[in-house]
Amino acid sequence: MLPYCLGCPSWSEAGWRGRLYPDGTPASDYLALYARVFNAVEGNTTFYARPSAATVQRWAQRMPAHFRFCAKLPRDISHSAELRLQMPAARAFVESLAPLGERVTPFWLQLPASFGPARLGELADFLAGFERPLAVEVRHPAFFQRGEEERALNRLLRDRGVERLCLDSRPLFSCHEDTPAVRHAQSRKPRLPVRPAALTAFPQVRFIGHPLLAANDPFMAPWLDKVAAWIEEGRQPYVFLHTPDNLLAPELARRFHERLRERLPGLPPLPAPAAADDSQLDLL
Repeated sequence: MLPYCLGCPSWSEAGWRGRLYPDGTPASDYLALYARVFNAVEGNTTFYARPSAATVQRWAQRMPAHFRFCAKLPRDISHSAELRLQMPAARAFVESLAPLGERVTPFWLQLPASFGPARLGELADFLAGFERPLAVEVRHPAFFQRGEEERALNRLLRDRGVERLCLDSRPLFSCHEDTPAVRHAQSRKPRLPVRPAALTAFPQVRFIGHPLLAANDPFMAPWLDKVAAWIEEGRQPYVFLHTPDNLLAPELARRFHERLRERLPGLPPLPAPAAADDSQLDLL
């Protein structure tokens, strides 16, 4: 059992066959195999579509009890014109994931770049009615200027026991490769200053990596120190690693963990992926 949560943006990447999953693995087996290696995942899929009851039941059957699923509130909630009016929809969404129990924690609220300081009262009303652990990602520039608007946001989140999600896209934007995957990722990810907040016991980090794994090391080093310090303080950080097309996200996550073990030698290694098990059998 790790003292922190580590994972990728999803488990449903067909390109991980032969890397994280054995060749020929059916999509229905991805989650169980992913959970053998990592103990958390971003719930990006719920941002775009609510899962059916049957899908949630399948997830419940395949997720170990210690696994953590950070379900994003659907975008028709987070990107609505009036957030405070979305509480019934938010509660219905939370209830739809009830079969997963405590494995869904924290929920994520990703706010659009248009959600600025003038709407903090709206956010406060929403947080007052949301009764589950929550992390909020903001993207409005005013919340990154170290002024009163940012301080007001941080006070609100801290006082409500809500985490401020940390996004680091510097590695992605340091990349000058002209490939479709890099262009697509750079067009979709925000380019904002880094705010390594820890307002609660469960700090959240999203690291949007460079496609060359070694190029991430200078950007990763401060996070390794920060995550190690959070663990030593008794917090449980959540760390999610991306690459432009996410093909190498599992390898980047493993790289992060191995370097964290250099700072915290008592950490156990990650289990070998099922694909590695098969490759070893092939040698016998």
